[in-house]
Amino acid sequence: MGDGRSSRPADTADPPARSDAPEEPGRSAQTVAGLLDILDLERIEDNIYRGRSPDGGPQRVFGGQVAGQALVAAGRTVPEERRVHSLHAYFIRPGDPAVPIVYDVDRVRDGRSFTTRRVTAIQHGKAIFTLSASFHAAEPGLEHRVAMPEAPAPEELPTMRDRLHRAFGRVPRFASWHPIELRPVGPLSFEVERDPSLSTTDNLVWLRVGGNLPDDPMLHVCLMTYASDMTLLDTVLLSHGRSFSGISMASLDHAMWFHRPFRADEWLLYAQETPTAGGARGLARGLVFTREGDLVCSVVQEGLLRLVEPEGS
Repeated sequence: MGDGRSSRPADTADPPARSDAPEEPGRSAQTVAGLLDILDLERIEDNIYRGRSPDGGPQRVFGGQVAGQALVAAGRTVPEERRVHSLHAYFIRPGDPAVPIVYDVDRVRDGRSFTTRRVTAIQHGKAIFTLSASFHAAEPGLEHRVAMPEAPAPEELPTMRDRLHRAFGRVPRFASWHPIELRPVGPLSFEVERDPSLSTTDNLVWLRVGGNLPDDPMLHVCLMTYASDMTLLDTVLLSHGRSFSGISMASLDHAMWFHRPFRADEWLLYAQETPTAGGARGLARGLVFTREGDLVCSVVQEGLLRLVEPEGS
C-alpha cells in the first residue's frame, strides 16, 4: 500500500489508556513522550535527517508518521518566524518500520515572504514519500471562515476504547499504538457494515493528543499532520456501508492548509466528508475546528480502496 498503512482501519486506532476496557496482550501503547521522540529527528548532515518508527506500531509505517516527520525535517531548515501554511505530499512505496527513514530536504526557495521546501523520504535507497511545503511570514489581510458544524461536546461521547470493547468484547491489541485520542460523533465503519442504514458521507471526529505539549507551534502543526491521516479514508468506507474487511486501503496523496494557530493537545473537531469515489480511488476532505469554532486547518486526501474479494463472499 502506497503510504505503508496497515490493513487495519483507521477508526480502530484508539487513545491511550483512559478506560478500564481490557486489551489483548502483546503490544504496549506508545506514550506522548514516545510520539514526541518519534518526531524529534536526528540531524545527519546539512539538510539530511533520520527518523525511526515506534516499537509495536503497525506492520508498515503509518502514513501520518512519515508526513509528520517530513514536515519536521522541512521546518528545521526554515526561520522560526515563518509558519507553514500548506503542504502537498505523495505516498510512493510502503515504509518499513524496522529500518530508519532518511529525509533529504531541498531548499527550493527563500523569498522575501515565502519559503519553499521539498522533502524526500528514503528507505533502502528508494523514495517512499515526497512532500512540498510552503512557509509564510505573518502579515495582515482579509479574514473569513465557515461555521463549525454542530456536534456534541467530546466529554459527552464514549472513548474509542469503550466503543470497541462494546462491539467486540475486548480492545484489539492494534488499537493502542499511539496517544492520539479519537472520539467519533457518528458510526464507525464496522458499525455501518453491520447496519447499512447508518451509511453516511460525513464523518465528525473529535481528536487531541492525550497529554500536555510544549509551546512550540510547529510541533502542534506536525502532530495534526500525523493525526490527519487516521480517519479520512474511513469516511469513504462509511458512505458504502463497508469496513476494511475485503478492501486494500492506502493513502495516495495528501494536502493540508494551515489557516490559524491551534494546539494539538486541546480538542479539535475534524469534520470530514467524501464527495466521490471511483476507479478504486476515493476522495475525502476535512475541516479542522477548535472548540471555539475557529477553522484552523483544511485537508484533502485521495486514497486507494481496492476490492480484494467480492462483496458478500
